This record gives sequence, C-alpha cells and structure tokens, in this order.
Amino acid sequence: MARAVEEARRGIGKTSPNPPVGAVLVRDGVEIGAGWHRRAGRPHAEREAIAAALDAHGPETLRGATAYVTLEPCSTHGRTPPCTSGLIEAGIARVVFACTDPNPAHAGAAVGVLRSAGIEVLAGVLDDVAGRLIRPFAKVVTTGQPWVLWKTAMSLDGHLTRPPGEGMWLTREAARSEVQRLRGEVDAIVTSGETVRRDRPRLDLRDPQYLEGRDQPWRVILTDRPDSLPADAPLLADAGRERTLVRPRGDLPGTLRELAADHGINALMLECGGRLAGEFFADGLVDEVAAFMAPMLCGGPVPALGGAGLPDGCGLDEITFRRFGDDVMMRGIVRHGALTKEA
Repeated sequence: MARAVEEARRGIGKTSPNPPVGAVLVRDGVEIGAGWHRRAGRPHAEREAIAAALDAHGPETLRGATAYVTLEPCSTHGRTPPCTSGLIEAGIARVVFACTDPNPAHAGAAVGVLRSAGIEVLAGVLDDVAGRLIRPFAKVVTTGQPWVLWKTAMSLDGHLTRPPGEGMWLTREAARSEVQRLRGEVDAIVTSGETVRRDRPRLDLRDPQYLEGRDQPWRVILTDRPDSLPADAPLLADAGRERTLVRPRGDLPGTLRELAADHGINALMLECGGRLAGEFFADGLVDEVAAFMAPMLCGGPVPALGGAGLPDGCGLDEITFRRFGDDVMMRGIVRHGALTKEA
C-alpha cells in the first residue's frame, strides 16, 4: 500500500474535482503494474495499473493478482467506467484499499460489488496515511467547501513588510521556490483587492515541474470595490487572465461553495494580507497553515494575521518544520473547537 500512496502523490494538484489516487497490482509477491489518476476525465488509477500490467505481462498475469488502491474503487459510471468493473473483468482475486469513499452516497458500495463477484476485499490498510492525500476531496463532498491552506511569510515579530528602503522580500529564493511547490498542490489561489492594488502579484505557477500535467491555478480576487482594481494588474492583464475570478468579499462561505461547485476547486491557497486572513480564521474556514518565518525584526503596521486573533480553541496539529536556508517553514493542520482545560 505504501507503493500505492507513492503513486497517488503524483496526482496531487492535478485531479480536481476528483481526488488523487494510486494503485499497484501484485502477483506472487511481485509488482506487475502501477498507476495513478492523472486528470479528471482520464482513466482512474486502477485502470492505469491494469493497462500497465497488460502491456508488460499480458492478461494471464492479471488473473489471481492483488490490487492495492489508496481509495475505495468507484462503483458508478461517471466520465469513466466504474473501476469495480475493470477489476472484475481483469480477473483480480483480491482488492485491498486504504480509505472508504468519503461520499456518503458511495461509501462501501464497492465492497458489495466486488464480493458479489467473488473477489476478496480488505479495507482500511494505511488509511491514515492515504487519508491525508484526499482531505480536500473529502471536505468538498461532505461540506461543499474546498480545503483552505493559508500561506504567509512573516518576520520574527509577525509582520508582513520590511521597513522602507529595505526591499519587498522577507524570505529568500529557496523559500520562494517552496511556495511554487505549494501552489502546485492547489487548484486556486485567493487574494484580496487590496493586495492586487498594492503589490500587483502574479500568483501563478512559473516552475515547469509543478505545471506539468495541469492548468494554471484559478486566481480569485475578493473585493467589494471591483471598479478600483488596476486594469494593468497581472492577474487581470497577463496570459492567464481568463482564469482570474473577481468575487465579493462579504460572504466567504458562500464564495467557497461556489468555487467548489462551479469550478471544481478542491483545494485553494490563501495568499493575502493579514486582514482577509483574519476574516477567514474568524469564519472557521482555514484548514491548514504554511507559515514562512524570516530571521529579521521588521516592526511596522502590517501584521501577518489581523482581526481579533485566533478563535478560542484554535490551534495546530501535525506540525512540521522545514528549513530553507535561513528561513523556516512551519506547516500544520488547523484544529477548531473549544479548548479543553486540565482540572
């Protein structure tokens, strides 16, 4: 299953509105085929793995093999045929999957279909690891809202801008390269009208390795003053302007639901000033944080996170730290809810 997870990771940021999924076929303890879902409308991971095994070994090798899949195989016909049918037709004898489909309408359906065809089924293997890969998809199908990653870069004293005359960048090139990788994980980047007017960001993927196999992320400007946006701002004037959306700022949950429903967005990254970030936190909309910290003290009036601060009980779990030269990135999953106090 760990190999299937490796395959699934190759699809992160490329498959929405579908989840990234990986599959590996094994016969007599030997891997005979592997595959991953490359893009919505393309074959799912199971069929990619079957095709790879057929090309390498022929149909007889598939009969009696075991399929390891990171997500419960689909059992309904959408843009592609159901994977349960493909597994049955290939003569697979055993299916091991990690995560049950988070869609309540489909959860567990594959188990009955496969067992009725005489296939042994085992579920829940490495579901904690594989489940992290489909968090955005799971959130959309259960809440209608995409996964929100807040990315920020700040000084040690929590500010977004350097003193006048010192230049615009807080972090160095290695950290900014990691931001490109993070953008490659999401389907959209959200910012504020104020940031567009002041900083004129591009908010695109410029590293070819993260753009391969996918479109540029949608760029979403949240503003209640759309007429004040500069017409020559990169988001409105560059080659990717057709993938820039302007939406009102007032109803953040409603805007997120619209982005998921109308544009197939499973995950988005929030790259903005502290005020809008504070509004997202106040509404309980942030799921993950990636905070880059530069080794400098800046002072100044622009905090990385505005508003009244984090709601009571809001904290981070699964915290990791990575160093990029002199800069440090802290990444973690947001924990919502009331604090529990020890007696």
